[in-house]
Amino acid sequence: MKSLIVAVAAGVSLAFSGAVYSFDRITGEDFASRSEVIAPSAMAATSQPLATQIALDIMKQGGNAIDAAIAANAALGLMEPTGNGIGGDLYAIVWDAKSQKLHGLNASGRSPLGLSYDTLQAELDKLGRKDLPPHGMLPISVPGAVDGWFELHSKFGRLPMRDILQPAIGYAETGFPVSELIAYYWDRSVPVLSKQPGDFIGTFTINGKAPAKGEIFKNPALANTLKMLAKDGRDAFYRGELTKQIDSFMRENGGYLRYDDFAKHRSDWVEPVGVDYKGYTLWELPPNGQGIAALQMLQILKNFDLKAAGFNTPQSLHWLIEAKKLAFEDRAKFYADQDFNKAPVAGLISAEYGRERAKLIGEKAAKRVDAGNPALYQGDTIYMTTADKDGNMVSLIQSNYRGMGSGVVVPGLGFVFQDRGELFSLDKKHANVYAPGKRPFQTIIPAFVTKDNQPLISFGVMGGAMQPQGHVQILVNMVDYGMNLQEAGDAARWQHLGSTEPTDGSEMYLQNGGYTEVERGVPYDTVRALMQKGHDVRYGLGGYGGYQAIMRDHKNGVWIGASESRKDGQAAGY
Repeated sequence: MKSLIVAVAAGVSLAFSGAVYSFDRITGEDFASRSEVIAPSAMAATSQPLATQIALDIMKQGGNAIDAAIAANAALGLMEPTGNGIGGDLYAIVWDAKSQKLHGLNASGRSPLGLSYDTLQAELDKLGRKDLPPHGMLPISVPGAVDGWFELHSKFGRLPMRDILQPAIGYAETGFPVSELIAYYWDRSVPVLSKQPGDFIGTFTINGKAPAKGEIFKNPALANTLKMLAKDGRDAFYRGELTKQIDSFMRENGGYLRYDDFAKHRSDWVEPVGVDYKGYTLWELPPNGQGIAALQMLQILKNFDLKAAGFNTPQSLHWLIEAKKLAFEDRAKFYADQDFNKAPVAGLISAEYGRERAKLIGEKAAKRVDAGNPALYQGDTIYMTTADKDGNMVSLIQSNYRGMGSGVVVPGLGFVFQDRGELFSLDKKHANVYAPGKRPFQTIIPAFVTKDNQPLISFGVMGGAMQPQGHVQILVNMVDYGMNLQEAGDAARWQHLGSTEPTDGSEMYLQNGGYTEVERGVPYDTVRALMQKGHDVRYGLGGYGGYQAIMRDHKNGVWIGASESRKDGQAAGY
């Protein structure tokens, strides 16, 4: 056994303990690829080291964590277009040191007002499809990220937006070296998206090919777009010349977004929702995102002794996988735009409902799983986080949805439109059914942990349906298994696939039990024992998400940062 001080809240030391043994690292932190990063004044953790450095530079210039987050996100849209950009959506949770409370922002966009359900169905019939396509014009919804930046800045920002956006503008003009994993995904995206309307090839390739690792890439068109935002604000994107260019392009190329869709767009400040897990409160944003799936899983898992079962043992993984199955059937049925269908959020995340769902978990893997009745108890991506000297913390996630999005690029603007609309259902009885002016179900979710009403951890695990599963694994790794912030992200992960999706029909349910992929760090004895319990277990390469985190050590007055080894990223501070 070992005890490791991993957090300090309200000036009181908190020791986690767990059966973690040391073999390779002299510190005894067996599950970490490296040590945590510790700094006294500020911290940033992103999936691209240059973006991390930009965040720190902004804070050194007098900006706060919110300014730094916007600057880093703008840079990531340039440097990691395989995961995000100003053609996508954004969600954020902010700990405001002044008010001593959490604020949630839903900056996701809506479907075109002029595209009716019947018209969409007719378009799909022409394509011979029974679902929304992943690319092209039909899955495009209004990009919300830019409005999200200006909402965050208006409420909390300190530096002028021209200063905040300047680092990204500079790199877009002079170029930056493409990092390894991003180059890999970029190369995979080009053949798939190069035939879509607009100028994808001219914008995102060098002589028709994706930039290779280390190659300098420039995006002068994006630099010009960012300059317009720096000069004229959010209206340049939603009510200005850029909007008119987008409208004209969409009309000429069979798209449905119009000037009016942009002019009517708004972000929403929402109240984060949280549940207690053994003295730690995990906070997520309510639907249209999938964050509350993590909260549902925790309410189920509280009914089992994961600590006693041990890390990545057959028993603990069985409980975790089964809890995921149960939560995700509710996710498929209830999670949708709250302006169209009010999900029973309070019931879904209640302890009572969690206890009832936990009773459905037996010793064998469940093959059939249905959604519950919570009314009785009444969503490729980037994730980044920043923290400043005043105690402000930002948990921010931003995405094009599927890799580089729809593939549609308006010539001269430098960004690709998201394909988030692919996540609508076409079943008219479904809460997530397509409708004009509606937000689709979203996978991207930021997370935050508090202890005794004090801020503790800002974190996220990017990557589709892996995200709520990853959030739970991170928290369980720390609370139950004694891992520090870096270990919690680097330890071998699992993910369950095959659950019913919010794009499916309203009467569908999990019938075959799905399957679970594990990383090779999960012992084969565990895999074999899970198979004996009836689980379909496979080894999978990639797909386990990308973790970034910042924790506040209240006792020592310092920041602790972590960035996992599965991405190109970096945690750094000063």
